[in-house]
Amino acid sequence: MGKRLKHSRYITGFDGIRTLAVIGVILYHLMPGQMRGGYLGVPVFFVVSGYLITDLLIQEWRQTGRIDIKQFYYRRMKRLYPALVAMLVGASAYITLFQRNLLNNLRGNVISSLFYVNNWWQINHGMSYFDRFSGESPFTHIWSLAVETQNYIFWPIVFVLMMKLVKNKGKAFLGIVGAAFFSAILMAVLFVPGQDPTRVYYGTDTRLFSILLGGALAFIWPSTRLKAKIPPQAKRILNGIGLGSLLLLVLAFLFLRDDLSFVYYGGMFLVSLLSVILVAITAHPGASWNRWLTNPVFTWIGKRSYGIYLYQFPVMIFYEAKVNVANHTFLHTIMEVILILFVTELSYRYIENPLRSFNYRKTFVTLRQSFWAPIRSRRKIGFIFSSLITLIAVVGVIIAPTNRVDANQQALQKQIEQNKQASKKTEEQPPENDSSGTDQSGEANSSSEEPESLAEKYDLTNRDITKAKNLKVTAFGDSVLLAGSKGLTEIFPKMVVDGEVGRQLKDGPALLQTLKDKGELHDTILLSLGTNGAFSKDDFAQVMNVLGDKHQVFIINTHVPTRRWQNDVNATLEAASKEYKNVHLIDWYGFSNEHPDWFYDDQVHPNDVGSIHYCHLIAKEILKGA
Repeated sequence: MGKRLKHSRYITGFDGIRTLAVIGVILYHLMPGQMRGGYLGVPVFFVVSGYLITDLLIQEWRQTGRIDIKQFYYRRMKRLYPALVAMLVGASAYITLFQRNLLNNLRGNVISSLFYVNNWWQINHGMSYFDRFSGESPFTHIWSLAVETQNYIFWPIVFVLMMKLVKNKGKAFLGIVGAAFFSAILMAVLFVPGQDPTRVYYGTDTRLFSILLGGALAFIWPSTRLKAKIPPQAKRILNGIGLGSLLLLVLAFLFLRDDLSFVYYGGMFLVSLLSVILVAITAHPGASWNRWLTNPVFTWIGKRSYGIYLYQFPVMIFYEAKVNVANHTFLHTIMEVILILFVTELSYRYIENPLRSFNYRKTFVTLRQSFWAPIRSRRKIGFIFSSLITLIAVVGVIIAPTNRVDANQQALQKQIEQNKQASKKTEEQPPENDSSGTDQSGEANSSSEEPESLAEKYDLTNRDITKAKNLKVTAFGDSVLLAGSKGLTEIFPKMVVDGEVGRQLKDGPALLQTLKDKGELHDTILLSLGTNGAFSKDDFAQVMNVLGDKHQVFIINTHVPTRRWQNDVNATLEAASKEYKNVHLIDWYGFSNEHPDWFYDDQVHPNDVGSIHYCHLIAKEILKGA
């Protein structure tokens, strides 16, 4: 179908829905503490896409009695592929020139994105959408484009089969809804509480229900068959339902956190149903929501929503790698939004719009004219620049290593793994020292040479070392704790370390309760959490509900200058130390902030030198307050 369909409606209000969805997604990444459910903008996109594609297929079938599948694929590729290729080329060239630490696995990311299987590639390579510290890459978000395009590939074929075999629209509708239910049930079955939900979050099979629900709507709510003139009471009812669905969606965007099991046990399905209702009301010409969601701002953003979504991650990742965004977070957020919109506008004007009228012959002629154009002409300069960027990107993709870690990362990983294994051995074989501070020979530890060497190493007094020998401490935290745990267990030989890479405070209550049930929570507790994401006052309260007021709890604040949650986490921890009498703050941020040489390249994990200072500070604070 090369020509435009007769009687086809362009529903401008859908640009408004796309705007709300993309704002939710962007703010979820830029302001996760405020837009906790913004990731739900993706199922909203899926519903709109499912409805529009199916509605157009239904119109084509009615008008021509067939579906030109080849033309369908061609139109989709013209709409989606140019901007994707431009983003991949631009990001790859930037990485090759300015951020070579991201070259690792670049080839796999680019190839899987070009063939729209990036969601499965990320699943198979153990990538996590929810690892806010180490897992983010400029291509993390391509998973959703892969899911959507995989649907575009198979849906027209499925549609034709349904129209020929089922024919009855009611049965077709029920069949699609049944498939959507199956997809949602599969998400619930495969989801495992307490484990990373990336598999069910990325999987085509577990996310298809949003697109299917949008497609099902088109069978019973075709845009060209809806009457513009309806009774006033019916209009009020439709407008009221539309308002209710919009308000519930906004509340979900603000409060439905990604770590809630409810999200995977039907929550995302309910959000998709709310989106279906809003799409249906907006599509109805008798309701007012199409007009209410239509304005110049929404139209501008909505038309560019694909580009905004596409360029968000590269801009954020590249910007935050070069700038310490923890200070002046709001200013940096504004700067990132401006950069995203600027890059999107360039792409929309010079790539997406021109290539919507893509024609092989015209494109070949244009390239030939650009090649032979005068050297100082705009066309020749643009041709040379584009060719150079593409060449650099291709070189980057070719030389990109696979699953490689540099010497710095290798040293950190080795340190963490060794400390983790050592802490496990300590738990299995507790020190044989008794509470009197004597060793097996009966000699006092305070008179041996070991305390003196430890005292000198960690800048502590002999009295500190002797006191630390007999103090039972439970240390619970993330990779930063693991990086410094060797020194801590040297100072506190009776310390039990429970650390895990990527651990967040929201994981704490359940895990601490398990330790409590096993009787492994000592009177003195050390918490090192906050490196991997923000948390609220209520989240910390849940931790304290488990710990109670019988333990002396020492909390270490964070040094994560390239992550926007650093200051929020530290402020929350400081407030907690004032609210709870048994909670004591260890100001690692203030102690280390002027010493970048204490850290590995990530400016988060203490290196060998930094670990000495890390352990010194913790030991002094614990021994002073214990």
